[in-house]
Amino acid sequence: MSRPRAFDEDKALEAAAACFWAKGFAATSVRDLAAAMSITGASLYNAYGDKRGVFEAALYHYWNAGARARMAAIEAKTSGLSAIEAFFAAGIERAAADCERKGCLIVNSALDVAPHDPGLANVIAGYLMEIKSFFVWHIETAIERGECPKSIDPQTHAANLLAVHMGLRALSRCYSERAFLEAAVAPALAALRNQPHKEEVA
Repeated sequence: MSRPRAFDEDKALEAAAACFWAKGFAATSVRDLAAAMSITGASLYNAYGDKRGVFEAALYHYWNAGARARMAAIEAKTSGLSAIEAFFAAGIERAAADCERKGCLIVNSALDVAPHDPGLANVIAGYLMEIKSFFVWHIETAIERGECPKSIDPQTHAANLLAVHMGLRALSRCYSERAFLEAAVAPALAALRNQPHKEEVA
């Protein structure tokens, strides 16, 4: 049996995630992490092995308590197109409220870390595919209800929505005006209903 942690792991991983968020993976040292997590270097190595191990654990904690929990909360209330709309509305709300323009740790890591570490790229891709699966499920539900045309391909449109989500979170780091972000999302949502975006209507 593994030993119980001698520290509050949730708080420690939240602190580690904040440290990686602020400095980036490459610039964050084990000393930075130990100080942020309020543990010794020895405790860090014993619990997580190395900096990479801390990063994986912190990323999982961030994902599980963040996007995964938000998707579950949306699904507890609604489904189909309204679930997809709620997902993007929540993303725009977080982006507009992000005064420090930190963005999303998962998306930031996909851009900064994944190209240099195939193993971490697979981990990050797995989280992103959960978002795609969320979109696929709710597009299929919307088609069954007649909210979407039967000609809509769930896999193709889910991939497009994932790309829009990632672009939205990256864009918001430099330009987070709500109306702009809403306009960026609108065509993808209109496409699900097979309706032209209003700017495309003659």
